[in-house]
Amino acid sequence: MAVAAAAMIGFPQAYLEGKEVKETSSLVTELCRHFYTQGWVSGTGGSITMKVHDASIPKPEQLIVMSPSGSLHLKVAFFNSDSDFVASLNLCVQKERMQPEDMYILSANGSIISTPSPKPYPNKPPKCTDCAPLFMKAYEMRNAGAVIHSHGMESCLVTMLNPQAKEFRITHMEMIKGIQGHGYYDELVVPIIENTAYENELTDSLTKAIEAYPKATAVLVRNHGVYIWGDSWIHAKTQAECYHYLFDAAIKLHQLGLDAATPDHGPIRRTIHSQNQISTKLSVKSGVKDSQNETEWPRRCIVLDIEGTTTPITFVTDVLFPYARENVGKHLNLTYDTAETQEDIKLLRAQVEEDLRQGVTGAVPIPHADEGKEKVIAAMVSNVEAMIRADRKITALKELQGHIWRTGFECNELKSVVFEDVADALEKWHFSGIKVYIYSSGSRLAQKLLFGNTDYGDLRKYLSGFFDTTIGNKKESKSYKEITETLGMDDPSDILFVTDVYQEATAAKAAGLEAIISIRPGNAPLPENHGFKTVTSFSQI
Repeated sequence: MAVAAAAMIGFPQAYLEGKEVKETSSLVTELCRHFYTQGWVSGTGGSITMKVHDASIPKPEQLIVMSPSGSLHLKVAFFNSDSDFVASLNLCVQKERMQPEDMYILSANGSIISTPSPKPYPNKPPKCTDCAPLFMKAYEMRNAGAVIHSHGMESCLVTMLNPQAKEFRITHMEMIKGIQGHGYYDELVVPIIENTAYENELTDSLTKAIEAYPKATAVLVRNHGVYIWGDSWIHAKTQAECYHYLFDAAIKLHQLGLDAATPDHGPIRRTIHSQNQISTKLSVKSGVKDSQNETEWPRRCIVLDIEGTTTPITFVTDVLFPYARENVGKHLNLTYDTAETQEDIKLLRAQVEEDLRQGVTGAVPIPHADEGKEKVIAAMVSNVEAMIRADRKITALKELQGHIWRTGFECNELKSVVFEDVADALEKWHFSGIKVYIYSSGSRLAQKLLFGNTDYGDLRKYLSGFFDTTIGNKKESKSYKEITETLGMDDPSDILFVTDVYQEATAAKAAGLEAIISIRPGNAPLPENHGFKTVTSFSQI
């Protein structure tokens, strides 16, 4: 292996020939063989790269191992009594036959510091993969630990289902849970970029897609394949397997005439725009109401608040909050040693430490675990009770409450309440092809529990996703910009946000969303001349 001046960037030759680099190179070789059997890296297509994990080196500074380019030149000679024939073929490096010594070693900034030694005829001199600039973008922009480029047939065909689509969307599939930040009820959105004649020419469009879709861990290339990254090689591999499964599922659903992007995967709806429909849409855009006093909203998505919008405030204040307050000690005692509860304690301790610095009333220090379980739980209970009394909209509290409520719903001690018009509206919007999302200060778990356990049955089948305060404060416009980006909407005004809180509507409007205010019994009064349209029932939307 030819080694450049590695010492100049802080890595002596001995390190390049050491255990960590050798193990990573061997792992890339092993994965190339595995992906070859999956059909992801056959022929000239596909590649893989990963960082050399070394706990003593910060991840952004770790070395990178990349596979070689997928092309070599082979001359095949045929001889017989009549003539001699020489054929010149461009073939690929055989992924299933790669060896650790075939790998390239790059610095964290993408400079090649070690190249494989040339192989004898008929091999051409080695060349680093043409995917290198695209791999580097995932490393630089997402702090990835590994990146996989697949030419799997499903990743190619799924981009052809709709040649105009700029995104792949799917929801309500079990394998979505294998994608970072997603659950069964969430909508997975993967951007699609257009293919080019040469791999490195995709760099700019890949960069723009990564910027435009901050939650994405993959980018599809039309008629080509997919780039997938993860925090580690295990994470990247697991996600790649889930993505390919979901692409294949979407293709098969499409063949059956079913829509992978809707919660019930019902028949694909194709809209024919007549002149009458266009006129109707123009009237709708102006806010014209029909004879039944219903306002038509030409929106692709609806985002709903919960408390005071889909659900009475009293259900939250008089049922859910007291249940959490009364059961927090019991819950912590029963689940104290679980990873979930330890994470809840960690989050709440960090929040309390900040509260103490800010002088927040009711905050008391939470001792460390070595001071005993009883003292930790007592301090947790005291803080949770104070936070609930103050109606704090903070992630640490909401996560713990969600876990407590889960027990209540599982034991049939809780049954959620929604306004009587909600179920019908969700069903109507769903069958109209409008996607509905929830955005609440309650955790995503709590939201799913609420809509999964109503007197009208499980309403989650009508919902495409859930947002909580991990995406941002509901009274800040940047939160709604983040939602717009997550949903992959080019025009934020295509999203209708419904809430009972004036400040939330104002923040959504500032982000470009359409906002209306829900007027329900028990809701707080609105300012005079607030300037927003209002509804008293979802039947008016």
